[in-house]
Amino acid sequence: VQLQASGGGLVQPGGSLRLSCAASGFTFSSSVMGWYRQAPGKQRELVARIGNDGNRNYADFVKGRFTISRDNAKNMVYLQMNNLKPEDSALYYCARILPLSGNWWGHGTEVTVSS
Repeated sequence: VQLQASGGGLVQPGGSLRLSCAASGFTFSSSVMGWYRQAPGKQRELVARIGNDGNRNYADFVKGRFTISRDNAKNMVYLQMNNLKPEDSALYYCARILPLSGNWWGHGTEVTVSS
């Protein structure tokens, strides 16, 4: 099982980044996928998730700015982040969401929003 996130970096406030997550080792198309983030000294929090039916949910703090999407043919999940704010700085993780048994996590990709 592998969840490989990429696309993080340093961006100025108001800028954009697109995170990508390559998944392998499980049936991606039937899985609920999500993006989480964890800032230093804070708990990991859900940013967005997308169901196997394409249904999307977002945390209030990213609504209207971030968009989650998936490509089942490529086993990829994406997070388009627009109008980034300094408070969006965190380590972003891709996850296969499994409420009963516990999420599967990939390594994070760091996002820093700073001028």
